[in-house]
Amino acid sequence: MTLLVTVFAAVFVTVKWYTRKDDSMKLGILCFMYWGASIMWLVDAIFEYAELHAEYFTPALEDMLNDLFLGLSVIALGLIIWLVRLLITDPKGVIWKALKKNQT
Repeated sequence: MTLLVTVFAAVFVTVKWYTRKDDSMKLGILCFMYWGASIMWLVDAIFEYAELHAEYFTPALEDMLNDLFLGLSVIALGLIIWLVRLLITDPKGVIWKALKKNQT
């Protein structure tokens, strides 16, 4: 389930990144973080399948729910990292303008 959730997020962000005219929001960074997480979960799934064989395809409901929460947590953490980087770099100068306006 973690693999599925992160792949969907990676595909969604990749499409958004590819169709945007400008890259001011730096979606490429978020895209690469999600694809990296997807590759990590894919390797995990391969090793888990090698260990469990056919049982891998019949997980318990609790395990699926835990994996869903873990996948959503990874997506949320990626969004937080991306937002912090976006706020630090401030590509459109919004924060700088707000701070400058506040000082006057």
